[in-house]
Amino acid sequence: MAERPRHIPEATVARLPVYLRSLAELVDEKIGTVSSERLAEMAGVNAAKVRKDLSYLGSYGTRGVGYDVEYLLFQMSRELGLTHDWPVAIVGAGNLGSALANYGGFTQRGFPVAALVDSDRGKVGKHVHGVTVHHLDDLTELVDELGVGIGVIATPAAAAQEVADRLVEAGITSILNFAPVVLTVPEGVSLRKVDLALELQILSFYQEHRDLRPG
Repeated sequence: MAERPRHIPEATVARLPVYLRSLAELVDEKIGTVSSERLAEMAGVNAAKVRKDLSYLGSYGTRGVGYDVEYLLFQMSRELGLTHDWPVAIVGAGNLGSALANYGGFTQRGFPVAALVDSDRGKVGKHVHGVTVHHLDDLTELVDELGVGIGVIATPAAAAQEVADRLVEAGITSILNFAPVVLTVPEGVSLRKVDLALELQILSFYQEHRDLRPG
């Protein structure tokens, strides 16, 4: 009988990578067990939230002992789909795309950059940090040949929607968007947005109001 899929809240999913990073640090320190209080402290949340989040994974720990670090790390990696690599295609071989291709952390965490893609034929065939630049028209073929699982949009805003459409047409169902624009994708396609300017504006708000506080 097939296992019934569990519903894990989106907020919990967003915290799992934070727990994962904390657990990896504990493994490096050769620590075998961890309490919910300690994991909460490392992750910047409260212990009750940690226990609730981990219960969605079927992990309840042992009273007075805590959680087995290595097993919890494996369990969380499996839940996040990190027990195998997810090749990534970056669309946009400009400054941002090139910087992303050069970031070693992707490969270390199981997201090797398999291809850089651009609409500028003048960039095609060049190598950016060891990754070959291909033309956007070859995207579908690249996805099939390289087993690309995730598409990253690093283009100007004006081109981003077309790129998203092309990624979906190529069979990509997980997209990370760095372009400063809201995109529309079909149901069943997961879309995450990273807007660095927006984050800076939020920090600007707090900085402005901090400076205006009476001293």
